[in-house]
Amino acid sequence: MKVVRIYTGADQQSHFEDLDIAYGASVIGGLTAPVEAQTVFFRDTGLGGPEVYDFHVAPRRQFVIHLAGEVEIECGDGAKRRCGVGDVLLADDTTGQGHISREIVGPRVQVFITLPADLDLTAWRAKG
Repeated sequence: MKVVRIYTGADQQSHFEDLDIAYGASVIGGLTAPVEAQTVFFRDTGLGGPEVYDFHVAPRRQFVIHLAGEVEIECGDGAKRRCGVGDVLLADDTTGQGHISREIVGPRVQVFITLPADLDLTAWRAKG
C-alpha cells in the first residue's frame, strides 16, 4: 500500500516522504499488519470550507483517505503533490510551517483516521 507522508523536517518546513505498507498473504487476499487507530471521521468540502487552506499544520497524526475530488498539497520548499480518489496521505506535520492545501476538483470527500503519536514508521520506509 503506497502512502504519501507529509512531515516536519529539522528546518521546520513540511516535506514529502513515500512509504510502503507491506501486504502479507491471507486466505482473503493481501492484508497489512494492523495499525492502531484512535478515531475516524469524514469530511465533505461541498458542505463548506475553504478551497485554498493557507499554511497550516496537521492537528494530529492522521491518515487522510480520498474518496472523491482532488487536492494539491504544497510544502514550504515549493514541492507539490496531488492526491485524488483512492490516495492515502499520512498527515504528520504537526509542528513547523505546515503545508498549503488547494482543492483542484471538488467537492472533496475524505475519511480521516487518527493515529497514535508514537506510531513507529520504520517498517514502512524504503529500504536501501
